[in-house]
Amino acid sequence: MAEFIKMPTLGFDMEEGTMGTWLKQVGDRVQKGDVLAEIESDKVTQELTARVEGVLLAQLVNTGDQVPVGNNLGIIGEEGEDISGMGGGNGAAAPKPRPAEAAASAEPRPESGAATPDQASQTAEPAPVAQGELSGEFPGGVKATPVARRMAEGHAVDLAQVGGSGPGGRVRKADVEAFMASPPAAKVVEKGTAVSPSTPQAAPLPTPAGATDKPLTRMRQAIARRMSESKVTVPHFYVTTDIDMGPALALRKQINNSLDAERKVSVNDLVVKAAALALRQFPNINASFGGDKIILHNEINVGSAVAVDGGLLTIVQKGTDNASISKIAQDHKEMIARAREGKVKPEDVEGSTFTVSNLGAFDVDHFIAIINPPNAAILAVGSAQQVPVVVNGELAIGTRMKATISADHRVTDGAEAAQFMQLLKGILEEPLKLLI
Repeated sequence: MAEFIKMPTLGFDMEEGTMGTWLKQVGDRVQKGDVLAEIESDKVTQELTARVEGVLLAQLVNTGDQVPVGNNLGIIGEEGEDISGMGGGNGAAAPKPRPAEAAASAEPRPESGAATPDQASQTAEPAPVAQGELSGEFPGGVKATPVARRMAEGHAVDLAQVGGSGPGGRVRKADVEAFMASPPAAKVVEKGTAVSPSTPQAAPLPTPAGATDKPLTRMRQAIARRMSESKVTVPHFYVTTDIDMGPALALRKQINNSLDAERKVSVNDLVVKAAALALRQFPNINASFGGDKIILHNEINVGSAVAVDGGLLTIVQKGTDNASISKIAQDHKEMIARAREGKVKPEDVEGSTFTVSNLGAFDVDHFIAIINPPNAAILAVGSAQQVPVVVNGELAIGTRMKATISADHRVTDGAEAAQFMQLLKGILEEPLKLLI
């Protein structure tokens, strides 16, 4: 039986992707796992693979088309199978018209009784949500994506005032951003209550003489959008501790002496494992703010920020607390390689519950990081450096590393974050705990 090929998600806030190049053509035989096409999101390019064996019967979108997550891209089935009932035609379905073609075909023809431009604009308004749709899926009777709803809540935006550009008038993240960029004088949240726009938008700067404009890449735009949203809407606080890394570095040397090159352990691998073990004792830090609730995650999936061309990606180690250090090291190497080659898999970047950002390789001794939504916290790690320390009242040389947690004050408090850092420090200073 024929199946639709659907637009995958490449991150929690991804709402749509760009169709890249089709690598298989209509009529081609494909095996499960074969690469069908390339998909681009704000941050990554992914190879779209076949989930079933069959023949590519239809391509429903063109290269460059913006396609919402979950929408159909093509159809796979048996050779000669009738797919007319799937909206794909029988055999080789024609791709969607390109925007220019669609616009040309959509131009109104003068007919008697045709709607005037004013009438047409009125009919283009999204239809109100039926009473039966006032459910958990559409709280308040407004169709909106989960990401758009979270952003609206964080910025005190009344979704009823935001025009939706998605299917069926659904409000998308871009709609909320556009509304905040050009807001009315005041936004009415409740009857008789007016609220000023909560987030001032920076006006574009003119380019001075002698300067050069550098257009923002899609990745840079995504980073700017998410980090601005996080810094403005999430109440950050910070706790820093100083960790004696001498024992951990000694253990790392022992481990690496017994491993091949593909599985050698980095300092970051040790930190990620230690953070995961500490999170077992602090579920509030392995959590997300859910508006009217705190979401406690059942799994501990620690993400690691990775520098790639044009920005950052966060790769995610699933079940980090139960993974061995050598497995973490091997998985990290493979995911980092895919990220830097632009061939990241969806599972590489999805589902983080906590994030580690490590700049130790760049000889940075201390920094603080911005929380990576929807995580409730992020750990910023500097380099392990030899410094003068006092041991038993005497001056000595020790190896110390500074680590700082940035935490969401809506989810956790200073004392709890300090206790988490205390436990993290204890694990790294007695590193055999990493192996138990």
